[in-house]
This record gives sequence, structure tokens and C-alpha cells, in this order.
Amino acid sequence: MRVPRLVGLMAVDARETAQAQGLFLNAPDRKDFHLTVVDYVVRQYPQPGAEVPRESMVYVWFDFGPGEGGGGMREPRVPRPSGGGLQREMDEPGDPCTVGLGPP
Repeated sequence: MRVPRLVGLMAVDARETAQAQGLFLNAPDRKDFHLTVVDYVVRQYPQPGAEVPRESMVYVWFDFGPGEGGGGMREPRVPRPSGGGLQREMDEPGDPCTVGLGPP
């Protein structure tokens, strides 16, 4: 049997999906996993599509681990990024290290 994709599902939906496939779910970062309802799965092991025997344990996490990104701050940042996409950094006028422009 193949492990279903659980990342992005709410806890209640992840439990139902795993149970329908005959798999057990464990959440190492949630002691109260059986009560968790609306938190979203951000990681899983084994990965979706992996072949496992029926009644295997699938581990899911609802928080990113240290150094994996995580939610961070959610309030608006000031100053806001400028619109218009990427812009090329221009050389300072009179910069002696200009590349590919020939003699000054």
C-alpha cells in the first residue's frame, strides 16, 4: 500500500485519511494529538507514495523543527518590499571596478 499525502490536511482529515488506508498516525510534537482538530500537517514520514505494509505507523508534525523555516512573525513588515520585481544593482558612479564596460 502507498502512503497518502497528508501534508496540508487538517489533523482531523489526516486521521480519517490514514484510518481509511489502514494506517496508524502518530504526532511526536503533539501529546494531545487525539484532540487536535484544525492544525495543519506540515511534515510527514514516510513520504507520500512510499510503499508500506498495512497497519504501518505514519508520523506527522504540525510545527516546523528548528532551522526548518516555521511560521515566524505574521504582522506586516515595514518598510514593505517595493513592487516591480527584481532590479539590477547599479555600480556607483566613478567605481574603478566596473565589469565589462571597457575603459572609463
